[in-house]
Amino acid sequence: MTIKFSLIRKLQTPNISLVFFIFEGDDITVYSLFNYLDEIEKEYFRRIKKGIVPKEKEYKLFVMPETGRKVFLVGVGKKQDFSLKKAVIGTRIAIVAAKKEKIDKFAFLSSPMGNAKKTRDFYEAMAANAIMANFEFNKYKTPPEGGFACIREIEGLCLKLDINISEGFRRGTIIGEEVNACRELANTPGGDMTPQVLAEHASRDAKGTKIKVSVFDEEKIKALGMGGILGVARGSDEPPRFIVIEYLNGLKAKKPIVLIGKGVTFDTGGLNLKPEQAIYEMHMDMSGGSAVIHTIRAAARLGLKKNIVGLIPAVENMPSGSSYHPGDLLRTMSGKTIEVLNTDAEGRIILADALTYAKKYNPSLVVDVATLTGAAMVALGQRYTGLFTSDKKLEERFRKIGEETNDPVWPLPLSTDYEDEIKGTFGDWANTGKNRNGGATTAAVFLWQWAKDFPWVHLDIAPRMTTIDGEFLAKGAAGAPVRLLVRLLETF
Repeated sequence: MTIKFSLIRKLQTPNISLVFFIFEGDDITVYSLFNYLDEIEKEYFRRIKKGIVPKEKEYKLFVMPETGRKVFLVGVGKKQDFSLKKAVIGTRIAIVAAKKEKIDKFAFLSSPMGNAKKTRDFYEAMAANAIMANFEFNKYKTPPEGGFACIREIEGLCLKLDINISEGFRRGTIIGEEVNACRELANTPGGDMTPQVLAEHASRDAKGTKIKVSVFDEEKIKALGMGGILGVARGSDEPPRFIVIEYLNGLKAKKPIVLIGKGVTFDTGGLNLKPEQAIYEMHMDMSGGSAVIHTIRAAARLGLKKNIVGLIPAVENMPSGSSYHPGDLLRTMSGKTIEVLNTDAEGRIILADALTYAKKYNPSLVVDVATLTGAAMVALGQRYTGLFTSDKKLEERFRKIGEETNDPVWPLPLSTDYEDEIKGTFGDWANTGKNRNGGATTAAVFLWQWAKDFPWVHLDIAPRMTTIDGEFLAKGAAGAPVRLLVRLLETF
């Protein structure tokens, strides 16, 4: 469910619920929003104002006498420590609180946040994160009487209408909707998600936009010599697909940015079968592919004047009598061979073929997005995406954009020193390192062997595959790194 945002000077609905984002130690009466209360409500707060300010990441609800208006106070910490990240969390808390109280509409005070760009970015973030917090994966649930709780409308009260706030709301709505669409797709159970279904979703989402989608079937994949994709797909009854998404809305002379998304629609680990506790959420192993589809759709909806290509190798990794085996040697599109040491290190194998295919576009930048390794989660926890690149300027840019969009990344080592760890015995490169140490880096270094002909960034989103406690988002797919990639496409 999306949210309608409007910027207004006067309250349109009598007794509409109000949300105060309030700093630690502040007096509620000094906030401009206080002036929108009626005299009875103002007097009520004047009498009880001491000790009513909530702590950071908490809220308090007050029901006004006589009018019944609901007023939420959301704590955002100390004024001197305020940041976009705190505003984002405060926004999510407001949505969660309002839904809990079965409120579908509220108003808050909005005012410029400095220059035009800062104002746009701030309200873009607020709108996107409000929509993200409004999301729940209810597709397979029977609706309760009256339907699922959700916020339908938010009014931004502004003393003077500001086009930059309105533009922030507009952009944030598009981005938030596409993040949620990414989450919806990634949450889809493996029994309902196959390479063909993923391809159909990409094609359906392109309708009404300037996006062109081509889907290569198994015969075309064979003709291209994509032995990595064919090898991983062998064990499944579901044939592989290679999805090509083109949004060419920039100057013809401009080299495109290529986004590559891992599209393993369910990952059992193959013959190296995953243990019970590790297999449950593997319908989300196509989160990278989902992020690429919806990043490019967001770019099209925003009308970006850029050339963007998305590549998604889509397979299901299953154990069967026809599965690829540990010890197999797979010849990739590039001609390089992969020695399979572990069939559960399948993502890097299919991405190798996609990276080779990316060369045909003579790209200005290639970014691959993949739930690639548990090792990245061990290294970083679940709050940062793993970032790998040999280009320090790209590393700095991605870190900066990640902080700006609240879709953070953190660099991990990428060095030729690690190449000895993945040199094959009977093939060119082995798909795992010689031991379990540094698994996120050896996986990245493996991909690097197919990515040395162009500027390249690898994002290991395994740490950010699902939401975690304290984010005030529904359980399930997190939608990373759509917000980061949209900002990258705009600014690169």
